[in-house]
Amino acid sequence: MNIVLIGYMGSGKSLLGSGLSSSLKLNYLDLDDYIENQEKKSISKIFKDQGEIYFRKKESLYLKEVLESHQNTIISLGGGTPCFAGNIEIITNKETVKSVYLQTSLEELTKRLFTERDKRPLIAHLETLDQLKDFIRKHLFERSFYYNQADYKVTTDQKNVAQIVEECKVALF
Repeated sequence: MNIVLIGYMGSGKSLLGSGLSSSLKLNYLDLDDYIENQEKKSISKIFKDQGEIYFRKKESLYLKEVLESHQNTIISLGGGTPCFAGNIEIITNKETVKSVYLQTSLEELTKRLFTERDKRPLIAHLETLDQLKDFIRKHLFERSFYYNQADYKVTTDQKNVAQIVEECKVALF
């Protein structure tokens, strides 16, 4: 069984993935790290050099590869991964995959992401809190259709990693 973590950037997928992996004694894989290793460049550099369409094609290819080649692994996806190239169907139709949507409020995401803008290619150009909040609001509206197809939903606001790990364990088992 693989457990796939989905949610908007800044929802805590990577942090929770690592914590959940330790707690459940399962392997951990961050899809963005996997893509960077395979492509031999950062996600930001891929976006800059080849563009988003190239990235999304590679992301889908590597998602399929990871789901086929890994077992008993916690896999955290990029925020957009479930929303492109039929990826949510790949995740939800695979019998050996359980998916968890880490739902985080607009306010919490804005607060978390504002100081990280320069490391995130999709939001690096946004200069004010209001611009970022509007951007996230639009994306959450567009992406919620995909995110809500996850097998389980766990809210992350006002919780530490240990609390979210426990909620995920209860939902999954």
